[in-house]
Amino acid sequence: MEIPFNQPQIVGAEHAYIDEALASGKLSGNGKFARRCGEWLEDRLGAHRALITPSCTAALEMTGVLAELRPGDEVIVPDFAFVSTANAFALLGATPVFVDIDPDTLNITPEAIEQAITERTRVVVVIHYGGIACDMERIQQICARHRLLLVEDAAHSIEATYRGRPLGSIGDLATFSFHETKNVQCGEGGALIVNNQKLVARAEIIQEKGTDRGRFFRGEIDKYTWQDVGSSYLLSEVAAAFLWAQFEHAPKITDERHAIWNRYYDAFASLEADGLIRRPRVPPDCAHSGHLFYMLLPTAERRDLALHEFVKRGVHAVFHYLPLHASPAGKRLGALPHPVPVTDDISKRLLRLPLWVGMTDEQVDFVIDSVNQVVGARYAMNLDGS
Repeated sequence: MEIPFNQPQIVGAEHAYIDEALASGKLSGNGKFARRCGEWLEDRLGAHRALITPSCTAALEMTGVLAELRPGDEVIVPDFAFVSTANAFALLGATPVFVDIDPDTLNITPEAIEQAITERTRVVVVIHYGGIACDMERIQQICARHRLLLVEDAAHSIEATYRGRPLGSIGDLATFSFHETKNVQCGEGGALIVNNQKLVARAEIIQEKGTDRGRFFRGEIDKYTWQDVGSSYLLSEVAAAFLWAQFEHAPKITDERHAIWNRYYDAFASLEADGLIRRPRVPPDCAHSGHLFYMLLPTAERRDLALHEFVKRGVHAVFHYLPLHASPAGKRLGALPHPVPVTDDISKRLLRLPLWVGMTDEQVDFVIDSVNQVVGARYAMNLDGS
């Protein structure tokens, strides 16, 4: 049996909505389906504005423009992150400052943020890893005290909450990803969430190539013109139509992913008790999104051997982020003010399992059996694979 790591699914009326978009004659951005998606997010999050973008990367770039970053400015980011979380700010000449993560949640910590703040710090970016929330109350307090813009990279976090509040609704700005590997997806896509009302008007201008075109389409002005820097940060209407069908099923998608996540979690309790893995840890005040299921192996050698054995069995498990500070671009463009021992360790031992809507019980059972065979005590005694 071959179990892909991810397999995007059609969950509802994607085909019908794409046909409707094609028939409308309007295929550019900010059409009817994009507006529906934005309004859905605004309603779920209580946001002042939700702008649908071509990717989460594009949305992160917009946050840097809204922050008016300049060369020499610093942006604090977790070292355990996807490259976009740093690249979006490096593009503007700002310096990503890499900090360590919490060994339990794999999230950026308030202590690491506070320790990295300098007179050049302008922005703090948090990632809710696996849709498990950071300690947002303390991080908000730090940002308020130092007058820093707080950005939530909520790429993993649709339908997740922190103390009852939706992730993406807490920072001044937030971003979501609708890449095909995410819970709700349209192949490539994203969103910028504006929770700080003072930033709404400029965010609209930045998205529309630096023009006040949005006001023109709403009939607020009789012509539009170049007002500010910006770019074409809009998702096409065909992709937005596909995305709207996914949004309509977001609660069901989340439930199905939770069901698979919970089966994994329960099935591997004995492996954790035997010290052969560590399962994800979810704080009691967090409701996660079911975006990913990872396990930590005791050593890098065991993780790499397990990945090799899974591939032989047809289970396409993967590693995740490599430390940003150690990458060629990270060394050249970023800063590492303090050691990051947790990131260095976790990145070598983390393994992610297939998890996607549409996995059958038989497929989930096969993954569970493979993990027990590959990671279980009987196999662990023969680390050379014999």
